[in-house]
Amino acid sequence: MISVVIPTLDSEHDLTATLSALVPPTIAGVVREVIVVDGGSCDRTADIVEEAGGTWISCSPAGRGPQLAAGAENAKADWILFLHADTVLSAGWHTEVETFIRNVDAGTRADNAGVFRFQLDDDGVAPRLLESLVYGRTRWLKFPYGDQGLLISRRLYDEVGGFRPLQLMEDVDLVRRIGRRRIHAFRSAATTSAERYRRHGYLRRIGRNQVCLALYYLNVSPNRLAKVYSPAQSVKMRQT
Repeated sequence: MISVVIPTLDSEHDLTATLSALVPPTIAGVVREVIVVDGGSCDRTADIVEEAGGTWISCSPAGRGPQLAAGAENAKADWILFLHADTVLSAGWHTEVETFIRNVDAGTRADNAGVFRFQLDDDGVAPRLLESLVYGRTRWLKFPYGDQGLLISRRLYDEVGGFRPLQLMEDVDLVRRIGRRRIHAFRSAATTSAERYRRHGYLRRIGRNQVCLALYYLNVSPNRLAKVYSPAQSVKMRQT
């Protein structure tokens, strides 16, 4: 039913939890395969994938856009779930998703793409405030980001042209082509690592993201924006 595509780069610290949340739906027959597309890891990422029984693909050039596109090209199922390596889906997520897929395939609902409710694995006011802002952005503006996951049928993915080989804003680029009317928000949560927010500070990280988004809408090249997002290691920072 679903091919899960996960881009990685030195993801050993987060990947085990991400893959563990995929075990129950795999047993239930909802997840058909897990494809990990790697951009050149030097840690134990490959070993973790092998132990979990996933499919390993090396991608060059590295970058989340090219890696996601490569994963989709190799996916065998009729539905694809794009998931970041540091994002863990909540227990029972596959039950809600299975109902959604069956309704779309039966023609009782529109062929929409689905995203999950954004959560951070951190305590305090700042993460809860950010979660609320993302919830409002997703509910009212239908504008999710990649760390909320993206479930999409092969039909719709091919129709809108799939992921482009961008180093940054590959998620925004695809969501814009899908269109607001074809975004469905699941109740199930996708809990993402807050490490990058703790490392740089919530305000600084959010501010940098908004600057990059504004420049993107001003038609600055996403590959040039990657240098603004993380001047030293733009590709690696997009993968963590």
